[in-house]
Amino acid sequence: MSRTRLPGHEHYQNFPAIDPADSLIGPGDPPPFMSYNDHGRTPVLLVADHASPFFPAALNQLGLADWVLEEHVAWDIGVDELARFLADELDAQLLMAGFSRLIVDPNRRPDDPGAIPEVSDGIAIPGNLDLDEKQRAQRIHSFFKPYHDAIADRIDGFLARGVVPAVIAVHTCTPVFDRVVRPWHIGIMWDKDPRIPRHLLGYFKEHADICFGDNEPYSGRHPNDFTIDFHAEAARLPHVGFEVRQDLVSSADGARKWAGVLARALEGVLADERLYCLLPEEERVAAS
Repeated sequence: MSRTRLPGHEHYQNFPAIDPADSLIGPGDPPPFMSYNDHGRTPVLLVADHASPFFPAALNQLGLADWVLEEHVAWDIGVDELARFLADELDAQLLMAGFSRLIVDPNRRPDDPGAIPEVSDGIAIPGNLDLDEKQRAQRIHSFFKPYHDAIADRIDGFLARGVVPAVIAVHTCTPVFDRVVRPWHIGIMWDKDPRIPRHLLGYFKEHADICFGDNEPYSGRHPNDFTIDFHAEAARLPHVGFEVRQDLVSSADGARKWAGVLARALEGVLADERLYCLLPEEERVAAS
């Protein structure tokens, strides 16, 4: 089974190529993605799109003050530790973007104007103003493409061994947004594949101490989301996305606790060997 024969894996290659000398990643900068638990034994791949607030020296923090790098506009606070602890709990492989979402958001279609925002949550991003085609292509080829190529390569590795992996996206969200308090501890994001979400919704309904959202506070049906849609939904791989509230995972102890909560919720469905197949057409949920 080859990923290249599955649908949906070509359109982010369409940006014009750049000369390697024009890469925005300098010799002292870390790579555009990070991996963890590379030899995880379960057929599960975790991805964390917004795991880093890093800016390479070439971009000079996009003209932003240091305090912005610590805010949720730059990354998903707490998600790096949460994802690592979850990888340990599940013995799963993990890939994380190694750059700030303000450079280019790896969970947005690269042709979406919001992928390189000029304003984020009311904060102006000076270094993103009036970019030309070459500058946008530099962002895509320096950061976005290597990260998504790494995800595609990791999935290819599973498929080459005859294994259909489950893909799980890990995010965190603010406890308050636009002056609205978010009550959910955990949000479950999904669209047309009900296999993992259906189990999770049933599990959390039996645990009244956990406030969970079904496509809340963010929905897996957002038309411009990219990572899960591109790598899992289009390829019919089993998948789900999580949002965990940032105030719950801002410390190592909190991240470890909530990784345990997620792992226990996932345990039953991930142990079912019937999960690891391409989604049959008759099981697809119609768009709502």
